[in-house]
Amino acid sequence: MAEADIDDLIEVIEKEGNIENIPKTLPMMPVRDIVVFTDMLLPLFVGRDKSIKAMEESVDYDRYIFLTAQKDAEVEKPGIDDVYETGTVGRVQKMIKLPDGRIKALVQGIVTAKAVTYVKKRSFFKVEIQIVADHDPEEMDIAVEALMRNVKENSEKLLALKGELSGDIGDLLSHIDSPGKLADLVASNLNLRVDEAQGLLETTETAERLKKVNDLLAKELALSTVQAKIQTDVKDEISKNQRDYFLREQVKAIHRELGESDEKLAEIKEFKAKIKRCKLPREGEEEAFKQLKRLEQMHSDSSEASVVRTYLDTIVELPWSRSTKDVLDIIRAQSVLDRNHFGLEKIKERILEYLSVRKLNPKKKGQIICFVGPPGVGKTSLGQAIAKSMKRKFHRVSLGGIRDEAEIRGHRRTYIGSMPGRILQGLRQCGTNNPVFMLDEIDKLGNDFRGDPSSALLEALDPEQNYEFSDHYLNIPFDLSNVMFILTANIADTIPSALLDRMEVIRIPGYTHQEKMEIARTHLLPRKLRDNGLIRRSITISPKAMESIVTEHTLEAGLRELERKLDTICRKIARKIAEGKKGKFTITRQNLTQYLGPPQYLTELDQEESQVGLATGLAWTEVGGETLYIEVSLFPGKGELMVTGQIGEIMQESARAALTYTKSNQEQLGIDKDAFDNQDIHIHVPAGAIPKDGPSAGIAMVTALVSAFTGRKVNNNVGMTGEVSLRGRVLPIGGLKEKALGALRAGIKHVIIPEKNKKDLYDIPKNIKTRLKFTCVRDVDQVLEIALEEIPEGDAQDPETQES
Repeated sequence: MAEADIDDLIEVIEKEGNIENIPKTLPMMPVRDIVVFTDMLLPLFVGRDKSIKAMEESVDYDRYIFLTAQKDAEVEKPGIDDVYETGTVGRVQKMIKLPDGRIKALVQGIVTAKAVTYVKKRSFFKVEIQIVADHDPEEMDIAVEALMRNVKENSEKLLALKGELSGDIGDLLSHIDSPGKLADLVASNLNLRVDEAQGLLETTETAERLKKVNDLLAKELALSTVQAKIQTDVKDEISKNQRDYFLREQVKAIHRELGESDEKLAEIKEFKAKIKRCKLPREGEEEAFKQLKRLEQMHSDSSEASVVRTYLDTIVELPWSRSTKDVLDIIRAQSVLDRNHFGLEKIKERILEYLSVRKLNPKKKGQIICFVGPPGVGKTSLGQAIAKSMKRKFHRVSLGGIRDEAEIRGHRRTYIGSMPGRILQGLRQCGTNNPVFMLDEIDKLGNDFRGDPSSALLEALDPEQNYEFSDHYLNIPFDLSNVMFILTANIADTIPSALLDRMEVIRIPGYTHQEKMEIARTHLLPRKLRDNGLIRRSITISPKAMESIVTEHTLEAGLRELERKLDTICRKIARKIAEGKKGKFTITRQNLTQYLGPPQYLTELDQEESQVGLATGLAWTEVGGETLYIEVSLFPGKGELMVTGQIGEIMQESARAALTYTKSNQEQLGIDKDAFDNQDIHIHVPAGAIPKDGPSAGIAMVTALVSAFTGRKVNNNVGMTGEVSLRGRVLPIGGLKEKALGALRAGIKHVIIPEKNKKDLYDIPKNIKTRLKFTCVRDVDQVLEIALEEIPEGDAQDPETQES
């Protein structure tokens, strides 16, 4: 206890409080984790709204306030049942309003009281109180005096153990001759639980209260005595450790004189041999021997020695000079790629070109390759096939969700538990410095206050810089130029531009139905039969059944769902065999529902026939190309536009641009001049609550709008993609190959594309071009001429009454 606090307490104790001046009704403030006793000076920081208002209200009550303890300190907004009835009337000695709205106050406990009635509860508590008087013994008998002396002596012992005893405290205790005041003073300075302190406050018999305080004080004294003993033992143990270290050093000196060795010397010798075998660069070798010398001078059991030992282990286990010999047999590589992947001819061709250049010029710095495509198209397995064809080690690191730069560059070696980044950890696991290193999900990197991992990857992936890659943990340049980095992503849009500039993007758009059927027959089905223990069984899936699985039970660009469906069929057959059924198992189109249930994906009912105000657009998503149906309905109104269907800002702008073009060209489009004034327009993009966005739905929206206003049906066999300008020009789009595959899956026969995307037709496989008719257009007039059907004579309707 500080000397200033003692002086304040003496002043409080000597001051006679006049309780007759205390109002009968007072504002009440609940306090947490403490019980206020009489004559106690308590600094308070008041932050809750009700408490602030109660503290401010106390000014009107001569600065008196009723303080009562909360039963549960976790309750943020206590009610009547959350506080004790008995508390202490306090008087605010000082009150300062802080800039953040809180109040700092110094409150003095005056007298114990009880809340009788709650006068106000809403903005703050106001209560009617009843003073609770202490019952002192009629005369100070020898038992009470002995109890008081015992409490005073134990208090001095406790303070002496804590190093807080002074002459002023002795004077303070000797001045108190009331058992109640002594009990309250000692209790307010003990670390009591709230329920223990509240029990003391509610005890009105002062002798009984002093007895309880004496028991609690004795318990605290015993605990403090044990604590002091523990601290003394710890100091003795530290002294003993220092003495033991000195003796060990003497023993080591004796061992050295005798030519003998010990465990630490053997460890140092082993590290030296490993460092020399590693063939580190000169800078790295100097740092390794420097740290080894530090380890030699440290105590073996110290935490710092553990950190240095882990660091040296990392250095000697990294493949500084270990590498595998490349097998650059182009014919064999092509065989491995063909055996593991069907189709993907352009991707295979690029990989074989890379290997050919590597064979002719082994020192050429490698291009960073990035496979971009929907999930399940074989990006990761392509990387494994490349490693297999070159007979290199393969390591994969998933970057999805990584936000900390230290995951790439490593943690600084300033605390126990730091480690290198993911790249060096992967090389350490591979044991070679030239593996095929796959960084998966590069498009899902994040960044926050801990740094930007994508920026940290720039050094690792740049062939001009990565020959001396710096990891924060290692702090020694490491050569990554021999590593073949392969990255994967679902979409390239979210990859930072600086990172994208350092890599060659190879797009894998997805598979056609025929490719999926061939892959299922030659790759997936044999693997699933083997996984489910059916390799020696007579099981066949007819071509019609396989076609139904591909077209009616899956709808994806990749193969994962198809693989799961085949797995389901194999599991059901495995169960039948396990139950004792024998013979051949043939899956046909007729019995397929027994294994997979009814078809899950059918052509949308809206597109079974051509309709007015319904156009088919094509979209490009993370999971491949998909059809996008644009619906337009007209109804009586004032020409307002409403757009729904979970669409983003870009498609909202496309809708407004499409409407503007339609309005400005209504005369040549054959739309009545009053049509836009008398009708509201509702554009809807179905497909549930799936968010949709992207600049490729403009011409589909114009087509649907013109169809709705003119009553001409939109050909259901026509799909279209392209953005529209206010002058009616059709603007180019991206992802044509993915959209073409999506159109093929949806049964579209004719695709309208912008004229400037004609060059992209070169990348579309011949089997897709033979099944889809592509028409390149320059403006919207050409689109409408192809997409809209003529109205048969006699079927024309008044566009003002047309509703789609």
